[in-house]
Amino acid sequence: MVRLLCKQDDKITCYLEKIVYLRYSNKSRVIMMTRTVFILLISSLCTLSYCTPRTEPAQTEVLTPVDSISKDSTVIVETLPSRIEIEKELLYDKHTLEDTYPYKDTTREFQWEKMKERLSLLESIQKEPSQWAILQNYKNRNGEAPLVKVFKRDAYKRVSDTLGVERYQSVPLYLMTDTVTPEIYGRDGSLVRIKAMGKDSKFARIQTVYDGEEWYAPRKYIKQIGDTVVFDKAIFVDRHNQNIATLEHVGSKWLVRSMNPATTGQYHPPYAQETPLGMYVLQEKKSRMIYLVDGSKETGGFAPYANRFTNGAYIHGVPVNAPRKSLIEYSPSLGTIPRSHMCVRNATSHARFVYDWAPVNETIVFVLE
Repeated sequence: MVRLLCKQDDKITCYLEKIVYLRYSNKSRVIMMTRTVFILLISSLCTLSYCTPRTEPAQTEVLTPVDSISKDSTVIVETLPSRIEIEKELLYDKHTLEDTYPYKDTTREFQWEKMKERLSLLESIQKEPSQWAILQNYKNRNGEAPLVKVFKRDAYKRVSDTLGVERYQSVPLYLMTDTVTPEIYGRDGSLVRIKAMGKDSKFARIQTVYDGEEWYAPRKYIKQIGDTVVFDKAIFVDRHNQNIATLEHVGSKWLVRSMNPATTGQYHPPYAQETPLGMYVLQEKKSRMIYLVDGSKETGGFAPYANRFTNGAYIHGVPVNAPRKSLIEYSPSLGTIPRSHMCVRNATSHARFVYDWAPVNETIVFVLE
């Protein structure tokens, strides 16, 4: 939006004010940046009787919009590194996709620019030492979160906050001025900074990485991972293009270690859910993750080489339905449309690569659109 403000004295000074809005999806927050350009219009004082005063039209400069992180991003811009270099140096070379590849009557791609934005954030937050921690409440193991001030029931008949984050498996976040009733829920697996945490306090003051906001969170939901951890491995899951890429920071560059098809979670109440967008820490590994038949306690099968990053979302191999026991390397459904319950399905050998390559508590998982 552009607006022109003028002040008149012996000179006419006009202020061309351009307001650029940057919006981020996970929190409906708006950041306002203002640029002002001064335009000086000098009007001559007419002393001759035949001189008719007139106002020249203001010459407004066309301003180029400020580049911003894409709308679906879950981060805000801090002081980002000037340049991110990505090079391909694969460690896993099976089922590899090209940068751009055909899919039915269209094309799909690896969104390198979006990845660079998130890698910039990842580098930026590590410029100064921080006490890092992970929000954790898998299967409500640390206790069901209290109700937030404003909540609703979603299509899965579960309580969720105004941002759509469900109460189940989440962490209550409190305003700095109110530790009685939580304001929103924080997703399991989210990376946070610990700003203050007294020995006798039930709460810790934390800062969320994606927007820099500070909150109080009960200590029982916080897993400290210290100030020496280095996040030099990142996994990118692309819901739109149904692919996955792994990258590793080596020297001044980010090296691509794999580029593969994947299948993410689908929106299909009451059981299947989308893989949630965001930035998470790899939290847990299982060589075989047992899953149940929908709506029952009956074992449905297992998913090999499972790597959990948020709630019940794992990066794993091709599911093996009971009673079968042997592994399945590949499925034609990989890289097509969302099909899973929340997980990210991969070729089984690629899931094993991630299982062996990515350390728990030190690997960041980005889910983007």
